[in-house]
Amino acid sequence: MKTGFFLLFTCIFISNLNAQTLFTYGQHQVSSKEFLKAYNKNKNDEVNRKEALRDYYNLYATFRLKVQAARDLHLDTLPTLQADLKNFEVQLQDNYLKDDKLVNKLIEEAFGRSQKDIHVIDYFVSINASADSLEERKAIKDLVNNLKLNPVNEAPLLEKARKSGLRITVSDLGYITVFTLPYRLENIIYQLSPQGISDTVLINNGWHIFKNAAERPALGKVQVAQILLAAPKEIDNLRAQAKQLADSLYTAIKKGSDFGALAKEFSNDRSTYMNGGLLPEFGVSKYDQAFEQKAFSIKENNAVLPPFESAFGFHILKRIAATPVSASLDDATRNTLKQEVLQDSRIHSADEQFLKEIKPKTGFKKLPFSENDLWHLTDSSLMANKNIQIKTLNERTALLSFNDGSKFSAGDWILYVRNSNKAIPGQLHQSYKTLWPSFEEYATKENYKKRLSSFNSEYKSQVEEFENGNLLFEIMERNVWAKAAADSAGLYKYYTAHKNKYVWPPSANAIIFTCTNKAVADNIIQELNENKEWRSIVSKYSSAVQGDSGRFELSQIPIKDKSHFTPEQLTPIVINKNDGTATFVKMINQYAGGEVRTFADAKGLVINDYQNELEAAWVSQLKRKYPLKLNQKILESL
Repeated sequence: MKTGFFLLFTCIFISNLNAQTLFTYGQHQVSSKEFLKAYNKNKNDEVNRKEALRDYYNLYATFRLKVQAARDLHLDTLPTLQADLKNFEVQLQDNYLKDDKLVNKLIEEAFGRSQKDIHVIDYFVSINASADSLEERKAIKDLVNNLKLNPVNEAPLLEKARKSGLRITVSDLGYITVFTLPYRLENIIYQLSPQGISDTVLINNGWHIFKNAAERPALGKVQVAQILLAAPKEIDNLRAQAKQLADSLYTAIKKGSDFGALAKEFSNDRSTYMNGGLLPEFGVSKYDQAFEQKAFSIKENNAVLPPFESAFGFHILKRIAATPVSASLDDATRNTLKQEVLQDSRIHSADEQFLKEIKPKTGFKKLPFSENDLWHLTDSSLMANKNIQIKTLNERTALLSFNDGSKFSAGDWILYVRNSNKAIPGQLHQSYKTLWPSFEEYATKENYKKRLSSFNSEYKSQVEEFENGNLLFEIMERNVWAKAAADSAGLYKYYTAHKNKYVWPPSANAIIFTCTNKAVADNIIQELNENKEWRSIVSKYSSAVQGDSGRFELSQIPIKDKSHFTPEQLTPIVINKNDGTATFVKMINQYAGGEVRTFADAKGLVINDYQNELEAAWVSQLKRKYPLKLNQKILESL
């Protein structure tokens, strides 16, 4: 009883705390909840929470003062900032127009299915228009039941079914994995156990029965290069010549000949021979089963498979790389699967669920009107391309309404039809009837998007953060950054008053060379050792190298050993692990440090310090304009 009371009291206390005002600035208030949300989003590792919260309050309060100053100057009405905000909203909205829970469920389902490949057999029974449909359905049902009872010994069962009049075709689909087949069929197949038989699936002109013939751990993806020696299967002498050439090329490759060069010279695969036979990375069900099995049978990168024959001729394959299926649903795997889910037909189930959820929120309502009159109005408008009245309907007639008072009219519908390219005017209007549900979906989503900030607090928060960030940048540019950079007299005056703080540490005159790779760096070093002028060398190699000369602090020079230099020394090459660029330095002379920098040398530092001084003076003005009042007790309670 005491525990329950304590939990209830705690919940009430936290709720009241979140609703309380932490601080005010002028006429504006900031609640504890709003402050904590910003703090938790930006906090670093806490050493002392009390100090961390107080430090963040100082930063956050100053941020709010600056943004408020920008709003009071109506900078939020600037066309450039409004356009930026609109673009951000459009990019962000797609993330909030899906049922996240269902999308995540589809991602997790796809991940689970990606862990195994299934060998599928398809028994197809074509519809016989001249047969007795009831008898045919009974025969198909008997076939399914018999296959389920004896899936291994299918031949006599199929023979019996054919004698009953069924027209059956058996197709070996090979191994499939997630995203190989339409989602509807994938669902059926992945629910089958090994040797399991599905119920009938009606598709177009016949019935399909699927069998899970075998399962294996998923093979993932592989990339190979190939040399294809094409030869018609029915012409024996050409086939023999192709085989002989394939054996010769394989022998040459085993002795060290370049695979890519031979592919360019001999391969008949027109889509790959120019790039050394390289095929795009692929998974199961992409190519012919025999070809796929051979490609996945190569166990090591750069290994070459002996020639093998297919209907196209003779192939020699070299493995370039293999990508196993991820064993865990980490962030990278989740993001990859999410993109595939969003582009696959399975996302329609999430769209349908999302629509069911938002229709009540938007207050969607279909208004009374004659559908037949609307179809005729649509015909007339599309064919005559002008506003027309059909009985009680015209283009201004409201068809749909929402609880914010907005409506979609017949004109909106006609525009939607015109842009859809799926409707045929002047016919039996079936295309309009088919298109109408998607118009309802479109209208509902458009209304929801327009009001997204009121429906989704996270979206609203992200939009506000973006807008505030833009406002902050704009007003800082006006009041601090551009102002400091343009004030030459103020900068020099500040430098003169503080020049003793701008002292050189240990430094050197040097030329820093940044090259696209080590080979370029080696070539430049060789030419420098031949006493060629460095600017002419940089000009010669143009986009492959950048040279930067001047006086640098030793800490700025990108070399490992900064303790020993000699004049005209070329330092060892340093390779950037991230992008492979190569950097080295030609030292000119070295300084111990302690000299006062000239204004030109110190200008970057002076601008930075002068900006800080201008900003501090400006913030003092803002605090007078918008007096800050902090509730110390609430801050302590946090």
